[in-house]
Amino acid sequence: MSASGLNSIEKKAAFSLASVFGLRMLGLFMILPVFAIYGEQLIGYSPIWIGLAIGAYGLTQALLQIPMGILSDKFGRKPVILAGLVMFLLGSVVAAMSDTIYGVVLGRALQGMGAIASAILALAADLSREEQRPKVMATIGMFIGVSFTVAMIIGPIVAQAFGLSGLFWFIAILTIFAMLTIQFVVPNSINTAPKGDNVALPSKLGSLVRDGQLSRLNGGVFILHMALTACFVTLPKQFVASGLALEQHWQLYLPTLLGSFFLMVPFMIIAIKKQKEKQMFSVAVALLTLALLLLWYLPSSMTTLVVSVMMFFTAFNYLEATMPSILSRIAPAGVKGSVMGIYSSSQFLGAFAGGILGGFIAGKFGEQTIFLVMALFGLIWLLLTLGMKPLKKSKAYSFATNIVSDEKAQEVAQKLSEMPGVIEAIIMRDEAVAYLKVDEKVVDLPSIKILLNN
Repeated sequence: MSASGLNSIEKKAAFSLASVFGLRMLGLFMILPVFAIYGEQLIGYSPIWIGLAIGAYGLTQALLQIPMGILSDKFGRKPVILAGLVMFLLGSVVAAMSDTIYGVVLGRALQGMGAIASAILALAADLSREEQRPKVMATIGMFIGVSFTVAMIIGPIVAQAFGLSGLFWFIAILTIFAMLTIQFVVPNSINTAPKGDNVALPSKLGSLVRDGQLSRLNGGVFILHMALTACFVTLPKQFVASGLALEQHWQLYLPTLLGSFFLMVPFMIIAIKKQKEKQMFSVAVALLTLALLLLWYLPSSMTTLVVSVMMFFTAFNYLEATMPSILSRIAPAGVKGSVMGIYSSSQFLGAFAGGILGGFIAGKFGEQTIFLVMALFGLIWLLLTLGMKPLKKSKAYSFATNIVSDEKAQEVAQKLSEMPGVIEAIIMRDEAVAYLKVDEKVVDLPSIKILLNN
C-alpha cells in the first residue's frame, strides 16, 4: 500500500462521498436561476416570499450543521447521513407537490434540515490516512464547485421542460441516487479520525467565534453567500428583460462561469507564486463589490450583464475556493472541526439572510436596489480584509499517542514546540492524539513520530 497516493479505499471514498455532496448541492442550487421567474406563478407570491423560498434552506442548515456532526460521532456517520438525505427527499417532495409559495418555503426549509455536510466530511476523514486526507477533502470541494456550475446550466433547462414542480421531482430523484450511493458504494469506516479534526467540540465554539482572524473569514463567507442569494432574487428577471428567454439562460451561464474559472487562475498564480495571498484576497473582494456596483448603476443590457456577472463569478469562485484553505491554516491545532462548523453555519446563515433581505428590498425599494445594498456590504468586507494578518505556510497533522499523564503530555508538547518547523503542538490525552501545525519545508516528521512513540 503506497503512502505517496490514495489507496483503493481512499479513492472510492473520495469520489463516492464527493458525488453525494455534489448531488445534494446540485439539488439546493438548481432553484437559484429559475425561481425568481417561476415563483410568480405560485399562490401567495410576493418578493419577500420569493426571497424566503430561495434562502429558507440556509436557516435550517445553519442551525443543524454542528448538531448533525456531533450526532454522527455518537450514532455513526452513515445512519446520520442517510437520515439527512431522507429529510432532504421529504422537503423536495413537499415543494414538488405545492402550488403555493408557502408550501415551497416549507419544502426548502425541510431540505435544509438534511444538514449532512459535517457528517460527510467526518466520514471522509475516517476513511483516509492523515497524509492523504487533504486530497480527499479537495476532491469533495471540487465537486461542490462543479455542482454549482452544472446547477446554473441545467436548472433553466429542466424547469422549462417540466415546470417548477418537475424541477423538485428531479431533485428528489437525485437524492435517491445519493442515498443508494451512501448505502452501497461508500465504504464502511472502521477507524475514527481524531474528533477535533472533523467534528465540532461544543466547549470550543465560544472562544473560536470571538477570534478576530477567524471572525473575519466567517463574516466574509456570510456576506459572500448573502450577496449570491440576494442577487438571484432579481438576476433571472434581468436576463429576460434584456431579451434572453429562460430556456436560453444556460447560454449565458455556461460561458460566464467557464470564463470566470479561467480568469481566476491569474489570481491564484499571483497569490501563490508571488506570496501575495492577502493582497489578492482583498482584490477579489474589491472585484466582487465593483461587479455589484456595475449591476446597480449601468443599464441592464446584455453586454453589461455578461461582463458584470463574469466579474462577480470570477471573484466568487476565487473566494469560495481559497477561504476554506486559509481557514484550515489559521485554525488553532486540534479544533479544525469546530472552526469549519462555525464557518459552514455562517455560510448558510448568509444564504438565508440574502434571500430575506433581497426579497424585502425588492418589495420596498425596487429590485435594482438589491445590487447597491450588497455592494455596500462588499465595501464593509473589503475594510475587514485590511485587518487580516499575513498568512504563513503551514499544514495540520494529527498523530496517535499513548501518553497517560497530563504532566507527560505537557512535557512532550513543549519538546514538540521547540522542534524545527513546528508552529503549534497540542496533546489531547483523553483523545490519545497529538495535533500539530507545521512548516513542511522545515519539519522532521520521523523525529516527531519517534518522540511521540517513545
